[in-house]
Amino acid sequence: MTIGVVTFPGSLDDGDAGRAVRIADGDAVSLWHGDADLRGVDAVVLPGGFSYGDYLRCGAIARFAPIMEPLIDAAHGGMPVLGICNGFQVLCEAHLLPGALVRNDHRKFVCRDQRLRIENASTAWTSAYEKDQEIVIPLKNGEGGYVADEATLDRLETEGRVVARYLEINPNGSYRDIAGVTNERGNVVGLMPHPEHAVEELTGPGTDGLGFFTSVLESLVAA
Repeated sequence: MTIGVVTFPGSLDDGDAGRAVRIADGDAVSLWHGDADLRGVDAVVLPGGFSYGDYLRCGAIARFAPIMEPLIDAAHGGMPVLGICNGFQVLCEAHLLPGALVRNDHRKFVCRDQRLRIENASTAWTSAYEKDQEIVIPLKNGEGGYVADEATLDRLETEGRVVARYLEINPNGSYRDIAGVTNERGNVVGLMPHPEHAVEELTGPGTDGLGFFTSVLESLVAA
């Protein structure tokens, strides 16, 4: 199975995301933001970084990159898409996910190993986990606060679309401690922490992030 990893100007973690795909036994395919072609991939990862320098609003310019048009169509058609950190911001700007990401409430960049609870283990990207499983993966952001109006937050809670929630500490002021959400279908997931940095024992806090990548490969085989 092939998983495309999009590189925008300013992407930092595209190489790490591709490596995580390969460790999970998938085939990583590099996709360029300026090409309106998904190259026949089975799923897509929008990695972390600072797309286009984040000079306007995080993800606001990347949302209009040529690659996004076929990606949005493919996501609506059921293709699995994972947005990590800046990629989560891009998905919100593209209206594939509700809400928005804003500057951390303490106005400082945060970098830490973050404990999370998996709230939804039935998405294309989280099926390798158990519901309520606690994991630790790195978090690094300056604009990672997830916000939405109360009606949207209530709908996400009621429909089980909160994918992961911060434990012990809320590192950025995200409403209701939300660290990640999914769309109604469960194929599009946005996550602020970085699972691609927790796929090997040698680097990072462990291998708790690997499940995001094995999950999508299993979901593609099962489809």
